[in-house]
Amino acid sequence: MTAPIEDIRVHAFRIPTDQEESDGTLVWDSTTLVLVELTAGGRTGIGYTYSDASAAAIVAKRLAPLVRGLDAAGIGRAWTAMLSATRNMGTRAVSAAAISAVDNALWDLKARLLEVPLVELFPVVHESVPVYGSGGFTSYSDDQLAKQFSGWVESGIRMVKMKVGREPDRDVQRVKAARKVIGDDVALFVDANGAFTWKRALWFAEAFADVGVTWFEEPVPSDDLTGLRLLCEHGPAGMEIAAGEYGWDVTHFQRLLDARAVDVLQADATRCCGMTGFLVAGALSTARLVDLSAHTAANLHAHVCPAVPRMRHIEYFHDHARIEEMLFDGALVPTGGALRPDRSRHGMGLAFKWQDAEPYRLAVP
Repeated sequence: MTAPIEDIRVHAFRIPTDQEESDGTLVWDSTTLVLVELTAGGRTGIGYTYSDASAAAIVAKRLAPLVRGLDAAGIGRAWTAMLSATRNMGTRAVSAAAISAVDNALWDLKARLLEVPLVELFPVVHESVPVYGSGGFTSYSDDQLAKQFSGWVESGIRMVKMKVGREPDRDVQRVKAARKVIGDDVALFVDANGAFTWKRALWFAEAFADVGVTWFEEPVPSDDLTGLRLLCEHGPAGMEIAAGEYGWDVTHFQRLLDARAVDVLQADATRCCGMTGFLVAGALSTARLVDLSAHTAANLHAHVCPAVPRMRHIEYFHDHARIEEMLFDGALVPTGGALRPDRSRHGMGLAFKWQDAEPYRLAVP
């Protein structure tokens, strides 16, 4: 198959949250979606990232001229070319998000050209991947947290995650309230988003373990490899330490694994230079005998996660699940607590709802 990329278009949309949200280190009231369209051989593929509108400018000004004319089947060649093109401006953060959106669109386009579901382009290991419900923001009242968690449990999701760290004096009480709602048979995770020092995080780890918490995500900042490793080594038995959501490139994942700083590695195909980068993270985790967990953007990860041998689960994040259901026809919802790729549709199986998205459009810088 040879199909030169004829056109590349990029769009940005800012979607308000359903209420103000916060975690241990940030408060927000909107989420920005950057969407890329690639056209070749009479087909159009889409890819996206959750980032800043400046990522759209990088796509339009730096990546589009580079990708236009390349063979749509040559994803690896396009990926390495994009990394090279952003070298002097930095290949992390916003640049990595821009590369991610284009790379994800390349995979979707290739599958559409071949008229197959995207999952069939990968060496499938799992037919479906479990999800965990993720929300429980620190801005929620106990009643709001209870409503969200009970809804997920009633839908068949057997793992839920809540935010901690903004009001530490309330955290243990909030976690106890969550456990009371979900019962003893549902796994309870917490995420501090790097809010604690390692000694304070260790104290909270012990307190949370008494309530049956089995997953502590970013108890300290993800760049604090020493702190993460100390928590892995000295934390409660049965509690896993997770980090990696801010892994923009392969070296970040390599450092986390080299330092033995995580029990479970996280990666995000909207940040780690797309599905191609995600597969690299998956290969590293498999080689190190460490499980991988997909961070947010559940519909984007649904097709690539089944190809990772040590795939643990996908984060079913409230904000992104809501946006993907609002703006994408074909958006998946968990069944039996897991996501299964839709093999009846080509590519990712998603069609963008342009009319519904128009009120949220931003000008691309």
